[in-house]
Amino acid sequence: MPKSLKDFISEALETVPEVTPASVLERVDDSEWMILDVREEDEFLAGHIPGAVNIPRGFLEVKADLEHKKRDERLADRTRKIICYCGGGFRSVLAAQTLQQMGFEKVESMAGGWAAWEENGFESE
Repeated sequence: MPKSLKDFISEALETVPEVTPASVLERVDDSEWMILDVREEDEFLAGHIPGAVNIPRGFLEVKADLEHKKRDERLADRTRKIICYCGGGFRSVLAAQTLQQMGFEKVESMAGGWAAWEENGFESE
């Protein structure tokens, strides 16, 4: 039977911890954590978490690959702590799972994504 988005998300959540927007807010200024926005560039430019790094999910494997010529050096350290977020929480769970599969040791996903961040009235850039 073909898999649905719900199936992919359920499988990813078996290994990816979800955190609340409030817990992400507490770590915005913590240099140990990279806040990774996996939305598309236009979504990011419309508003994002202060200090977030934008790498769209569609480019994540390229940017995190240690040998690819278009890699992003900010993703070279596999011990780097990362919180992924997207628009509603689905892309970020899948992105976090991908990063885990690529060897990152501490990756989380923000439940509810950007929509939940805005609903909480937290600061944005």
